[in-house]
Amino acid sequence: MKTQIIGLAASDAAVCAVLVDKLGQFLPAGLNLSETELSYVQSMIAAKERLFSVNQYSRLLVFGVIDSNLGQAAMAEAARKFGCDAAAFANKHKKASLEVIAAETLSALRVSVAEGAALGNYQFLRRFSKRDEKINSLNTVVVSGLDDTSLLQLNALVESVLMVRDLVNEPVNYMNAEQLADTAVRVGEANDIKVEVFDFTQIESLKMGGLLAVNKGSIDPPTFTVMEWKPANATNVQPVVLIGKGVTFDTGGLSLKPTAGSMDLMKSDMAGAAVVIGTLNAIAAAKLPVYVVALIPATDNRPGGNAYAPGDVITMHNGKTVEVLNTDAEGRMILADALSYSKLYNPELVIDLATLTGAAVRAIGKEASVIMGTADDGVFASLEESGFAVHERVVRFPFWDDYSEYIKSDIADMKNIGGADAGAITAGKFLQNFVESPWIHIDIAGPALLGASDSYRPKGGSGYGVRLLFEFLKKRAELQ
Repeated sequence: MKTQIIGLAASDAAVCAVLVDKLGQFLPAGLNLSETELSYVQSMIAAKERLFSVNQYSRLLVFGVIDSNLGQAAMAEAARKFGCDAAAFANKHKKASLEVIAAETLSALRVSVAEGAALGNYQFLRRFSKRDEKINSLNTVVVSGLDDTSLLQLNALVESVLMVRDLVNEPVNYMNAEQLADTAVRVGEANDIKVEVFDFTQIESLKMGGLLAVNKGSIDPPTFTVMEWKPANATNVQPVVLIGKGVTFDTGGLSLKPTAGSMDLMKSDMAGAAVVIGTLNAIAAAKLPVYVVALIPATDNRPGGNAYAPGDVITMHNGKTVEVLNTDAEGRMILADALSYSKLYNPELVIDLATLTGAAVRAIGKEASVIMGTADDGVFASLEESGFAVHERVVRFPFWDDYSEYIKSDIADMKNIGGADAGAITAGKFLQNFVESPWIHIDIAGPALLGASDSYRPKGGSGYGVRLLFEFLKKRAELQ
């Protein structure tokens, strides 16, 4: 369910989310607290309570206490988490609206509270037979005084994150490669984004050997989708190309995964593709003046039919050959063809996103994604800053030439795996062979799918990556 954020004053709001400083000197105006209520609020702040409520009968006030001595990014994240708590409070009391209020010194954080409330109100109910009985009561978040541009961007961003969560949470029997491509087409039609979907015959004619090899074990055809957002006022002449791994289900192929804790989560292996679609939706809906192309190779990876096998040598789109030692290292095979194809656009920057390696998860967990590549240090720094700003953090790994030795093959140009050590980096080194433009690889295997709720990030598909890329592209457009 989509939660709408509006900017009109709502004096009759059923629940008010009130953000205050832990020092408590500056309570928002207009709360109309009685002396008893004011004394209670001050006592709760003094007792260092982070979250508490006041029932005024005509409305419910839920207070979130924040430390204004924190850095801006930490304060924004605390405000988002408070927004999620306030949304839960509204739903507990079966209320439909939530108004965000803040002390004057914290006014800028109201957007973060609203964002956290709308993201935290997410539910995936599509496959319940009686989903109407489960829908949250909250449907509107009010932040008075926001300008139209801020509201437009905030709603576009929230809607896009929720879209990505839905895509990732869908099982493969509702989200194969063709259905994923259909989603991209619908997004394009709604936002004036040019979309072209290549079918099996076209993919074959492009000699995308990696995508075709992974698809050989499936009865469903692959797709290769191109999305292009090119507004007349774009600040960049050469596009930024986004590439998303679209493995709609990954059994591991003939290198079969174990089921428990592994294969049963693999409907999420198209999270990179979902993020790319969601990002295009966000930047187009928000009318960002940035030229962006998205490339989405998609297939499932199964062990049936004439499945590609360990020991096979595959000729890729750019003509390089790959010795396949593990068919479960399939994401890099389909990404490689897309990276090679991106040369057609002469991009100023290429960014790929993929749930690529367990090594990335083991290295840094779900708290961030792993990044590496060949772009300038300044581009990496901008991406890192964007990650901290929206709390979708990234950690840059070394990318020394030494790691290329790990994937040398005796019978082909390279192997598709490098061994037990530095698995996230050797996957990146493999991909480097297929891209010529400045490039960043983002391994989102950790934060893309969560095993438990983390405040406004729910269990299941988190939507990680959309807010990161939106912030990065918005800043990039402003600086060009």
